Amino acid sequence: MNMSSSLGEVFFMKKYIGFLALVILFSGHAQAAYTEQEQQNKRNVLEFFEQGLNQKDFDKAASYLGERYIEHNPNGEDGPEGFRKFVDFLKQHFPDSKSEVKQVFVDGDFVILHVKNTGRGEGVTLAIIEIFRMENGKIVEHWDTIQTVPEKAANANGMFLGE
Repeated sequence: MNMSSSLGEVFFMKKYIGFLALVILFSGHAQAAYTEQEQQNKRNVLEFFEQGLNQKDFDKAASYLGERYIEHNPNGEDGPEGFRKFVDFLKQHFPDSKSEVKQVFVDGDFVILHVKNTGRGEGVTLAIIEIFRMENGKIVEHWDTIQTVPEKAANANGMFLGE
């Protein structure tokens, strides 16, 4: 073995080991990025969302609400009773409404959902961003923004990841 090939191999090995260390560091970070409270917030919001909006079961969903609940959607009322009225509205006017959570983001006391909704009109699909603020694992505040998915778009990117 000559000296130049040996140095080249050492250099390559150092770069390879450095690359592996970065991969391990970043993959581990992605896996353990959420605290236990953030993970619980995520689970609570997803269960609240499933029970309230898909199953339209206020009683099951209500256990995830705080004593005070601030609603920022201008069509909804504050408080758990305001959410009850929204669930009743869905049952009456859109019994087939279904919301599929496509992505979830958690940052401390905030849980953000990217949602695909169907069943609120024939052939109508909605793209919804839902933002929840949590206190002690309970939902205390909510914002949303809703956009109808157009039949034709100016690009082929889709409004949902992977679609």
